[in-house]
Amino acid sequence: MIMISSRRLPAALLAVLLSCSCAPAQDNPPSPSPPSSTLPDQGPIGKVPPPSPQPEFTLETCIARALQKNFDLEIQRFNPQIAKDSIEIAQGGYQPQLAVSGATGESASPSFTSKTSDLRVGVTQRLYTGTTVSASSRIDRSSSDPAFSALDPAYTADLTLSVRQSLLRGFDVGVNRAGINRAEIGLQRANLDFKATALDVIQDTENAYYNLAFAREQLTVRNFSRALANKLHDEARIRRDTGVATDLDVLQAEVGVANARRNVILAEQSVKDRQDALLALIGQFELDATLGTVRFAEVSEATPVFASSYLMAKQYQPDYLSAQAAIKQMKLDLKVTKDSAKPDFTVGAALGLSDTNGSGQNAFSDALDRQDHSWQVDFAFNYPWGLTSDRARYRQSLATLNREQVRLKQIEQNIELQVRRAVRSVEANVESVKIATFAALLSERQYELEKARFDAGLSTSRRVLEAQDDLEAARMNELQARVALHTASAGLHRVEGSSLQRYNITLP
Repeated sequence: MIMISSRRLPAALLAVLLSCSCAPAQDNPPSPSPPSSTLPDQGPIGKVPPPSPQPEFTLETCIARALQKNFDLEIQRFNPQIAKDSIEIAQGGYQPQLAVSGATGESASPSFTSKTSDLRVGVTQRLYTGTTVSASSRIDRSSSDPAFSALDPAYTADLTLSVRQSLLRGFDVGVNRAGINRAEIGLQRANLDFKATALDVIQDTENAYYNLAFAREQLTVRNFSRALANKLHDEARIRRDTGVATDLDVLQAEVGVANARRNVILAEQSVKDRQDALLALIGQFELDATLGTVRFAEVSEATPVFASSYLMAKQYQPDYLSAQAAIKQMKLDLKVTKDSAKPDFTVGAALGLSDTNGSGQNAFSDALDRQDHSWQVDFAFNYPWGLTSDRARYRQSLATLNREQVRLKQIEQNIELQVRRAVRSVEANVESVKIATFAALLSERQYELEKARFDAGLSTSRRVLEAQDDLEAARMNELQARVALHTASAGLHRVEGSSLQRYNITLP
């Protein structure tokens, strides 16, 4: 296991260092605080008390807020619902269809008047086998003045049942269900796209969180360096007044103070920019919100193994799974276009029962006795000459499927490259953190020795400032190495698709 933790300059070592640097002077400013806290401003604007400590704002809390309020996720949440409704739309063609129609009218002349009315009710059901079943009932009423028959008014009722079946085109359950199956796969892809967006948001939030932690640690380092520069400047003036140092030493110390103050101003700007970037990811119009203390988490995990990470990426990465689902949709499209290239040959049959009576109820009762009945058998054949357009659509679907299958192989290779690169990045940054931490310790020791030489009159303020700059650069390199390590780990988990499991997140 590899353990990387944040390094702080020991308070005892600082106390010894600062007390030694204060020895030649009697009226020096108070010793600076350790680098773990923000130092009071010692510039011309006056002293500012250090900020009160704030509660810790953990990465887990930050990610939870992002998953609730991030704009990208909120937009993406609509897509699964849209895809779910597409399934019901595709199923609509196979739902029973109820039809009701009616009419009434009158025909009049000076010697004759007739009235007619009719009402028809029918139900049609399309089956996945391509069969269409219809059942309908109609009742007509007619009357005339003067009456021409004993049945006036006369009621005519009929009952009709018809069936129509395609024997070539559409004679396949898979073809008829293709639209529904395609919509169901579309819902899977919408959920996978939502998961991909969630993984992106988690990765972006992790990076923004650690960038803010880096910016705040950088500000702490800059403030500490400014305090040392002010201390060196005060000592140089005292040593010049006692004849030990020269005006050049004081001037060099003043340049160091100016540079340190400039670095603090830029570091403060960086903190505000990084905080805004994080707030924009985890909230909506909350840029003035106050964030608590952020910190670098300890990296405690085994060195990643390429084989296991690659296998996990192929199993869980939503982009790869969505590409596989897209190929399933294209296979359905190919099946439909292949079926469309067949001739259209359908057969149908219908059976009707009818009767006429003086009342509507008796008309329906007599119709069911099947005294008056009719039947019909028919067929229809439709063959577009050459089927040129249908065959062209089939070739297009086949070419599209082959293209996407090649693209899937390319995606799989890209995943392998991404995993290899991410694993190497984590391994390299683990070693980089070790080296940067050791280099910071050496730079700290180098500064102590150079400061001791200055106190003994064996060095100049310029040499001390150079050692101080080296120490600051070493600390910044260590912070950057730690940010790079966390960024590399977040990138590896995104490629693997394992970020949700790491934070115990279950998506709706």
